[in-house]
Amino acid sequence: MNRPTGVTILAVLSGVLALLAILATLNWLGFVPWFGPGPAIRTFNLWYALLYGLLAWVYIWLTRMLWNVDKSAWLFLAVITVFNLTIGFVTIISSNMPTTDLTTASVIINSLILIYIMLPGVKEAFEV
Repeated sequence: MNRPTGVTILAVLSGVLALLAILATLNWLGFVPWFGPGPAIRTFNLWYALLYGLLAWVYIWLTRMLWNVDKSAWLFLAVITVFNLTIGFVTIISSNMPTTDLTTASVIINSLILIYIMLPGVKEAFEV
């Protein structure tokens, strides 16, 4: 299958977001407390770790869909991106702690993805 360059870029960005979600999962499990959305001390929260683990799995699955140029991947990416932007902005606005690098990186990458998937060439690649 012929994969356009724009779809490859989206797949790579989705893979980067999967890595960020994996780092957040490890952070909430207490393995890397210095990097991520949690506090800068070693802490354990199984609920957050499960949610970020699920998000990592969704991004890995989405990366695979994008890599294979699945037609439903465009809509699924749009929904997940809007959801993550909403959660990211709520986290930034309502947090008592300073915003972490991981949250800021996630918001920036999700913003770039949302802008990029609305371009006509990318829509045309997914036949939307």
